[in-house]
Amino acid sequence: MRSVTLPNEVMLLEVAKMLSEGKQVTIKAKGNSMLPFIVGGRDSVVLEKREVYNIGDIVLAEIGSKQFVLHRILKMDNEQVILMGDGNVSGVERCYKENICGLAITIIHKGKPVDCHSRREYRKALLWRKLLPVRRYLLAIYRRII
Repeated sequence: MRSVTLPNEVMLLEVAKMLSEGKQVTIKAKGNSMLPFIVGGRDSVVLEKREVYNIGDIVLAEIGSKQFVLHRILKMDNEQVILMGDGNVSGVERCYKENICGLAITIIHKGKPVDCHSRREYRKALLWRKLLPVRRYLLAIYRRII
């Protein structure tokens, strides 16, 4: 399979369009904002459009004009969604539900598919969320060993 690298704003606009057409899309992760669950440059994420999203889901969302993030839903109300990367210790992003482009259904982690919605992954994400007060230290240790 041939790989093409494009600027994020160009590529993710096209990804959002493909998702809105009902296509399943796989993207290579960039950055460290989803550590330790998604490692930029190594892991990929399979996305698809859904009508319903839940707290704890990993979603691709447009948070500004041509600005996208792949982060986990932290809180939701009727219209607004608050997102936070697993590798972040304090920063959050806000968007509206209609700005969510797609849901991560599978993470290709070290070449192996991981179901994002399995009971095991749900428990790991829940534990990680509860460790937010010490996440800074855990991430520092993790970054030294990877």
